[in-house]
Amino acid sequence: MAKPVKKAEYLLSAPDPDHCPAGDKPEICFAGRSNVGKSSLINALTRRKRLAHTSNSPGKTRNLNYYVIDDSWYLVDLPGYGYAKISKKEQARWGREMKRYLLERKTLELVVVIVDIRHKPSVLDEEFMFWLAENGIPFCIILNKTDKISKTRVLQQKAAVSALLENMNIEVPVFTVSAQTPETIDDFFAFAMDFMQDAIKP
Repeated sequence: MAKPVKKAEYLLSAPDPDHCPAGDKPEICFAGRSNVGKSSLINALTRRKRLAHTSNSPGKTRNLNYYVIDDSWYLVDLPGYGYAKISKKEQARWGREMKRYLLERKTLELVVVIVDIRHKPSVLDEEFMFWLAENGIPFCIILNKTDKISKTRVLQQKAAVSALLENMNIEVPVFTVSAQTPETIDDFFAFAMDFMQDAIKP
């Protein structure tokens, strides 16, 4: 089991990849539709209640928010995709900048696609997963908010997502978690740390 996070600090908010910090540390990014609970997961993962600002209003994250974890790697919160109340021009800009980040950021080790387990993955989720696979970008999936449904429903939803991935000929890990119960994130965190072990400097 991976050691728990000892130190976590907000670093900066980058409007585009050109303003990201120097590529001196490996990084993991959290991606997903608006309001899937990315900020809450960051707080649960780091065991910090207010590290990432949570909001009931989707679309608040409009930059790449960087957090330094244990002085050894970056956790990056990407803007949520699919938020309809911003202009199409702004949505297009986000799309271009995020693709540029995902394709060109050499220190990016893993993309974590977060989906609200109460709903099946949207068309945007599916397109994003397929695009990541098509471009050879390593990723895994977190089905979040398991506290909102029954254990039986959790198993059903995970099976449905696994079947969807199989139909897309994609083989990646799928984790079920709840930010309300940080212990549920341990398996994902162990996987992420193991995935990055060669990139993290001792």
